[in-house]
Amino acid sequence: MRQELMSLPKTLAEDVARNLVMVAKLLDDEPEQAYQYARVALRLASRVAAVREAAGFASYAVGKYSEALAEFRAARRMTGNSDLWPVMADCERGMGRPERALAMAGEPEVQKLDRAGQVEMRMVAAGARRDMGQADAAVVTLQSPELASHSIQPWTARLRYAYADALLAVGREDEAREWFAKALEADQGGTTDASDRLAELDGVEFVDALDPEQEADDALKPVAESTVEESRADESKAEDVEIEDVEDEDVEDDEEPEAVESEIEPEADLVEDEVQDDDAEDLAEDAESAAEARSEDRAGLPEKDGDDS
Repeated sequence: MRQELMSLPKTLAEDVARNLVMVAKLLDDEPEQAYQYARVALRLASRVAAVREAAGFASYAVGKYSEALAEFRAARRMTGNSDLWPVMADCERGMGRPERALAMAGEPEVQKLDRAGQVEMRMVAAGARRDMGQADAAVVTLQSPELASHSIQPWTARLRYAYADALLAVGREDEAREWFAKALEADQGGTTDASDRLAELDGVEFVDALDPEQEADDALKPVAESTVEESRADESKAEDVEIEDVEDEDVEDDEEPEAVESEIEPEADLVEDEVQDDDAEDLAEDAESAAEARSEDRAGLPEKDGDDS
């Protein structure tokens, strides 16, 4: 790629190189951003085969298969290289033309591919068979010396994974599980989800602990529930306190009249005693006045001269 960029002016070559570096860096994790960098590089140097190839892979990563196929064809015309033949066939699949992809698998260009390219072409052809509803044929297409080999190559995990998936599609679940396990054994770089497929076959369900949305949901629910429970508890406590205050007030109200009555009762007794004393004095005075009146009446009577007898 650097050799190809040397055909450009130095400043322009540096700008194109920076964009291509970002494409390679972001292609797996941030394909949309990689695509934007690829478009910039393509605008700056559309006559460089490496730029057209990078733009093709960036378009392929975001599902723009027609655009990707055009870029791959342009790169192939510039270089005369057949290395892009399998991915070009897969673009045909992505565009809904599996029969054309299958036809490309029988072209002479396949014989020019290295071993890795031929394995890639087998997987594309098997995918095309499945797209056309030929699941059993897809299984047969993947059966090859590379699949039976015990040596681990960069493409081994993907080939075994594709074969396991094809077996599962035709209902051969036990064999599929075996090949998913073999794919996991060869998958040193984590390029497949063979472990998840094995767990799925075993009935095990995994939850992504790093999922932000899931973490937010899990974080909000307990807080909301605890808040509601705490508010309810506070309300119940407040009700209990109010009830206790009311009960205390009732008790105080009940006690106050008793205290008042106890204070009033002695005063009532004193009043009664005073009333009785006054009545006694009045009676004594009345008796004295009556006695004086009788004495005066007696004094006014005529004295008797003697005995009439």
